[in-house]
Amino acid sequence: MTQTPRIPAVPEKVSLDGLEDKWVVAWAERGTYSFDRTKERPEVYSVDTPPPTVSGSLHVGHVFSYTHTDTVARYQRMRGKAVFYPMGWDDNGLPTERRVQNHYGVRCDPSLPYDPGFRPPTRPGKNQIPVSRRNFIELCELLTEIDEKAFEEMWRRVGLSVDWNHLYSTIGARARTASQRAFLRNLARGEAYLSEAPTLWDVTFRTAVAQAELENRDHPGSFHRIAFHGPDGPVHVETTRPELLPACVALVAHPDDERYRSLVGQSVRTPLFGVEVPVLAHRLADPEKGSGVVMVCTFGDTTDVVWWRELDLPIRAVVGRDGRLAAEPPADVPARPYDELAGKTVHSARERIVELLRESGELEGEPRPVVRPVSFYEKGNKPLEIVTTRQWYLRNGGRDEALRARFLERGREISWHPPYMRSRYENWVEGLNGDWLISRQRFFGVPIPVWYPLDDEGLPRYDRPLVPEEDRLPVDPSTDVPSGYAEEQRGRPGGFTGDPDVFDTWATSSLTPQIAGGWEHDPDLFGRVFPYDLRPQAHDIIRTWLFSTVVRAELECGSLPWTNAALSGWILDPDRKKMSKSVGNVVTPLGLLQEYGSDAVRYWAANGRPGTDTAFDTGQIKVGRRLALKILNASKFVLGLEGASGPAREQALEPLDLAMLAELRGVVAEATAAFDAYDYTRALERVERFFWQFCDDYLELVKQRAYGQGPGSDAARSALRAALDVMLRLFAPFLPYATEEVWSWWRDGSVHLASWPVPGELPETGDPRILAGTADALREIRKAKSAARTSMRAEVARVVLRGAEAPFAAVAESDLRAAGVVADLVVEPGDGPFEVDVALAQTA
Repeated sequence: MTQTPRIPAVPEKVSLDGLEDKWVVAWAERGTYSFDRTKERPEVYSVDTPPPTVSGSLHVGHVFSYTHTDTVARYQRMRGKAVFYPMGWDDNGLPTERRVQNHYGVRCDPSLPYDPGFRPPTRPGKNQIPVSRRNFIELCELLTEIDEKAFEEMWRRVGLSVDWNHLYSTIGARARTASQRAFLRNLARGEAYLSEAPTLWDVTFRTAVAQAELENRDHPGSFHRIAFHGPDGPVHVETTRPELLPACVALVAHPDDERYRSLVGQSVRTPLFGVEVPVLAHRLADPEKGSGVVMVCTFGDTTDVVWWRELDLPIRAVVGRDGRLAAEPPADVPARPYDELAGKTVHSARERIVELLRESGELEGEPRPVVRPVSFYEKGNKPLEIVTTRQWYLRNGGRDEALRARFLERGREISWHPPYMRSRYENWVEGLNGDWLISRQRFFGVPIPVWYPLDDEGLPRYDRPLVPEEDRLPVDPSTDVPSGYAEEQRGRPGGFTGDPDVFDTWATSSLTPQIAGGWEHDPDLFGRVFPYDLRPQAHDIIRTWLFSTVVRAELECGSLPWTNAALSGWILDPDRKKMSKSVGNVVTPLGLLQEYGSDAVRYWAANGRPGTDTAFDTGQIKVGRRLALKILNASKFVLGLEGASGPAREQALEPLDLAMLAELRGVVAEATAAFDAYDYTRALERVERFFWQFCDDYLELVKQRAYGQGPGSDAARSALRAALDVMLRLFAPFLPYATEEVWSWWRDGSVHLASWPVPGELPETGDPRILAGTADALREIRKAKSAARTSMRAEVARVVLRGAEAPFAAVAESDLRAAGVVADLVVEPGDGPFEVDVALAQTA
């Protein structure tokens, strides 16, 4: 065993209630989970903990996945590792902005000056109050600080064994410095670049959107069959976006489509506007779709971007960043009838242009309704547009096959849990169609650390960015000044202007190993924890968080950020839909933790297999509570037995004791192998199954012997305590409160700092078949008593054991007779199935 036990101090009444309050305080005061940074890298196990988004409240899905990580961290700590298990808050970005807008009833207007005396209304009004960017950021910081305190309290109650001394936020100074430093180094190496190009754009949030943030949703629309004017008559095109006619720059057909081969190379005129556009051939045109010829507009979808780029077409942009058609028509497009569309939303412009086409006779038939997949921003509710903007990009292999191959190879070096998740990573990397867009037109985020000099006309020189020295970081170009300039030169000809954008949230979150590990800030710590051992996360953000973290580590460090990736599934509601705050079908965990206890909720979570979606089930939480309570009660019984009970020495134990401990020895080996494979669920299942066997079978069989005196009784008590010692340590990663409570009754220190059991602690000479056979016999005896509706302590006149299993049960005859109150036990060995004949004693 791990320690010499002291005299047990068992409470008269055991309860799960109040254990969280007791042990959360004790663990914090004792530094139970503090990281020992004196350990060298081989002795450290480091976790790249997901920083939860701080925008409201946690839901039960968070408890589910974070419990998985915690079981692994606790296991590694008990294996002797110094566990680096930090916590972070992902508090920058759009979710926080939206929460602040709704909570305080404000909206950010960067054109307004800072008001140091501004106080938000007690109750938000119907109309949001415009505030300056600085005022808005201050409100974001205020609300996230409140949310973060609530999050920490919740995580402590759940029992996460994180080291709260290593806490960070993705908007804090350390994170801003790391994010800006990494970007500046990317820029210096040519990995980051500024480009004006077609960009996916959310018109509601007015920000660029990256490929990884796209979500295809079925969206209703209509096909409109409209007539272009060709040299030999009308050329019909079917489109769902007739409002983009003024943005049309070409028609394309497949090069093998005989219908249009003679038309390719000629020109046609657009309906309503009469603009001459070429007819070109391209392999992406689908002869089976619509009329087979497609209008290319700048830009209706990503295929338009491909055609524009590969066919070297001009740009006629009509949709602005606000989702409305521009006030002025693009070049070569007449003012009439464009003026009837100017300033309208996309929807209104579509309605009006259909009316105009109908009036001109260029609309053939009526629009044909259709439902088709359309790209949305994952947090938005309007289809994305494509507008030409200037954005910052980071090379990720989307346009570089050699770089793509590097990232694919890195993915093969990761140990994936479960293994099939690697294919999701590879599918994403292989499907990239562009570099990573890392700039966003938002407010509460890490500022892009760049200024631009202004020429004599006051126009920015985007080709000559000004960057700060690393020792000045973090900087905010909206308030800080580049070296060699003065504040008075801001916005003036010959002066400078700051880049107004911020980094995409993932651009900072992709650096969590560096931020938490003290990269460049605490080199000693970083050398002890990087590369990390584990990245735990949900499977749906492999394309965003996991891949982007691989990109940043490879570009900066030339290595993987971690060696293992453990993927959790989703929590599903009763309709088998993913729980999501945006959908509104979430269950918050506080009520569950208060009603059932943290161990019970953790038990339910740990039963969710790696990578597998799991239904929310209070029934299983109730099972977990029953298990935790049974551990308390069984432990109370074992530790409450009076009499000698020294170490479980093999030569002093009886066969039934050795059989039970041999079975437990196998459980230890199986649970260890499961944890080493990151299969915490299998470990829990095996330990739990043995525990109930121990309680229902072994404990009942030896109870009478354990109450007595003499060598046999001493052996029973020693075996019981030896098994309890091991089982508490096996259960500790899953049920930290109940196991710590019992451990404190008879051990010094914490069970969570005790050593993980090893098979060598337990005897190997026992035969588990002895326990199985004896337990089966006792069950048959009790079944006979139940059928006769007599007491379990009623006497049995005679029991006959037959079959191959009978001799094993006979080895523990004295325990079986005592437990079953059997007067005469007869064993008839044979090759047949195990049979138990029970003759109850006659009652007067």
